[in-house]
Amino acid sequence: MTYKAGMTHIMREVNKPGSKIHKKEVVEAVTILEAPPMIAVGLVGYVETPRGLRTLTSVWAQHLSESAKRVFYKNWYRSKKKAFDRYANRAAEEYNKDTQQELERMKKFCQVIRLICHTDIKKIKLRQKKAHLAEIQINGGDSAAKVDWGKALFEQSVPVSSVFSPNEMVDAVSITKGRGYEGVVTRWGVTRLPRKTHRGLRKVACIGAWHPARVKFSVARAGQNGYHHRTEMNKKIYRIGKSVHTDAEGKYDPKAFNPNATTETDLTQKAITPMGGFPHYGEVNEDYVMVKGGVPGVKKRVVTLRKSCVKQVRFFFLDLFKSLTCSHSYYFQVSRNALEEIELRFIDTSSKYGHGRFQTVDEKSKFLGPSTAAPGTAAAAPAAAEKAK
Repeated sequence: MTYKAGMTHIMREVNKPGSKIHKKEVVEAVTILEAPPMIAVGLVGYVETPRGLRTLTSVWAQHLSESAKRVFYKNWYRSKKKAFDRYANRAAEEYNKDTQQELERMKKFCQVIRLICHTDIKKIKLRQKKAHLAEIQINGGDSAAKVDWGKALFEQSVPVSSVFSPNEMVDAVSITKGRGYEGVVTRWGVTRLPRKTHRGLRKVACIGAWHPARVKFSVARAGQNGYHHRTEMNKKIYRIGKSVHTDAEGKYDPKAFNPNATTETDLTQKAITPMGGFPHYGEVNEDYVMVKGGVPGVKKRVVTLRKSCVKQVRFFFLDLFKSLTCSHSYYFQVSRNALEEIELRFIDTSSKYGHGRFQTVDEKSKFLGPSTAAPGTAAAAPAAAEKAK
C-alpha cells in the first residue's frame, strides 16, 4: 500500500528494436507513490466452502503499534488505556497455548492463509494517525509452510523493494477523485439539446419508450460522479527509490542524505521531492515507487499495488494442420512494454507551482546570486555571519 504524492516527468531512451523511436529520447509523465515499509501484525485463515471462503481463525502479534490499534476502536480517547491489553498479556505468557492451538488449527483445516499488514502512517507527514490495514494472500507450499512463513514475519517491516522490482508490470487499485452530484452532460458526456429547448438543455430528451414501463440501466441519468473504486491495469514500474535518509550501507540514518533522483547521465545531487514540495502533499522522505502515467485518486490517497493480472505472454498456433503434424508449429508472443528495460536519463525536480526553472536550490542561488532576504530570517543568516567576520 502506497500513498500518492504527485506527478512529474522523466526523460529516457527508448529500447524497442524495430520501432521508429528506437534509441531516441522521449519525455513521459510519471506518478510518484511514497511507500514506507509495511508491518506484519497477524495471520487469518480461511476454509473453502461451497458458498465461498469462510474465516476460521485469526492470530495476532504480541506488540501492535498505536496506529494499528486505532483501527479497532471507534473512540480512541476512551479506549487507549486498555486497548488490546488482554490479548497482549496472553500472548506474552511463556507457554501460550491459545496461539499455538490456533496456528495448528490453521495448518490442519485452512486452504487460504493471508498475512495482515498495516502501513507505517507515522513515517508519512500526514494529519492522519490511523494506519491502513490490508490482508495479503500467501501463495506457494502447503498450509503449514504458509503459516510458518507468515508467523516468522510478525512485527517485521516489509519494504516495497522485497515485493516489487523495477521494469515490472503492476495494477494500481484506488478510489477516484470525488466530484459530487453531477448532471448527465458532465457525468456521461451526452450532447446538449438545442439552444431554444424549453426547461433546460443539459438533459436527456427521451429516457425510454412507454413499454417496457421502466427506465433502462443504459440510459444516462444524473447522480454521483467520482469517488469510485477503480483498478488501472498494466502500469510499468520505472524506478523503486530508497529513502532520502539511507546511508551507504542501506541502513536508515536521519542525518544521511541519499540523492534518490540522480541518474547515470544527470549526476546532480538531488532528492525526488521537487522544489517547494509536491503540491497538496509535501516532501517524500521514505521509499518511493515511480510508475508510468497516472493512477486513480487525489494526492495523499492510498494506492494499492498488486502483481499484474494480465498475462504478458501469449501462446499462438501457426496452423491447425501443422500443429497436428509438427511439434514446432506454435510461438510465444511477449508484451514488448513488459520486456523493455527502462534506463532513466533525467528526472524533473523543478517546482510544480507555476513554471519551474531550477532543479535544485543550489542551482537557483548560483543563477540568481545572493538573495535579498529580510534581516533576521533564516535565509539572511549566512550573509549576516559573513558581515560579522
